[in-house]
Amino acid sequence: MDFIAPELQDYVEQHSENEPKILQELSRETWQKVLQPRMLSGHFQGRLLSLISKLVQPTSILEIGTYTGYSTLSLAEGLSKAGKIHTIDRNEELYDFQRRYFDKSGFGTQIFQYTGDAQKIIPEINAKFDLVFIDADKKSYPAYFELIIDKLRSGGLILSDNVLWSGKVIQEINPKDEDTKALVHYNRLLKEDPRIETVLLPIRDGLTLSRKL
Repeated sequence: MDFIAPELQDYVEQHSENEPKILQELSRETWQKVLQPRMLSGHFQGRLLSLISKLVQPTSILEIGTYTGYSTLSLAEGLSKAGKIHTIDRNEELYDFQRRYFDKSGFGTQIFQYTGDAQKIIPEINAKFDLVFIDADKKSYPAYFELIIDKLRSGGLILSDNVLWSGKVIQEINPKDEDTKALVHYNRLLKEDPRIETVLLPIRDGLTLSRKL
C-alpha cells in the first residue's frame, strides 16, 4: 500500500539527501537478480536510517534482517570510528552478495554477518547495542523485542519496520494471518512497555522509533 501519492513520494525523494552511488548500484542489482526486491529500504528510508544513525553515532548496531544489505550500509554511515554492525539474515544464498557490497563500501571490516535463526543468534552476541533495526519475519517481532531490550543501552533506539503492514493492522484480521496478529500485538507492546518511549511514523509501510529510558 502506498500511503502517499507516487508524485508526492518523488517530490519527497528529490528534496531529501541524494542516494549514494554504491546504494544506487546495490538497488539496481537487487532488482535485476534477487527475488522480492520491494524488500529494499530504498532511497528515502535509507537516507532516514543514515541520518538517525549519524545522530546517534553508535558504537554497536544490531540489524535483524539483512536482505541484500541496503539498510546495513545506510546505518553504517553513522558508525563511530571503531563501531560495529552485527547483521542477521536467514538466507545464506545472499551472504556473498552482501559481503561484496560491504567490502566495496569501505565499511567491510565493521560489518559482521550471521546466517540463521535470529532468536538463537542474538543471545550469543556479546555486545550492548546503541541502535537496533528490526526488519525480518513479522511473527517474531515481539520475541525479538524481549531478546534485545536488556541488550540495549539506556538512550538507545529500536527502529521497527513494516509496522503498518499495508494498512492491515487497522482492518479485520483473518484468523489465519499470523503476521498481522503479531504486528498488532507488537505495536501495542511498544506503546505500553514502560521501559521505552515510542513514536510510530507513517513512512512507507510504517517505521517505529522506540527509545529506551
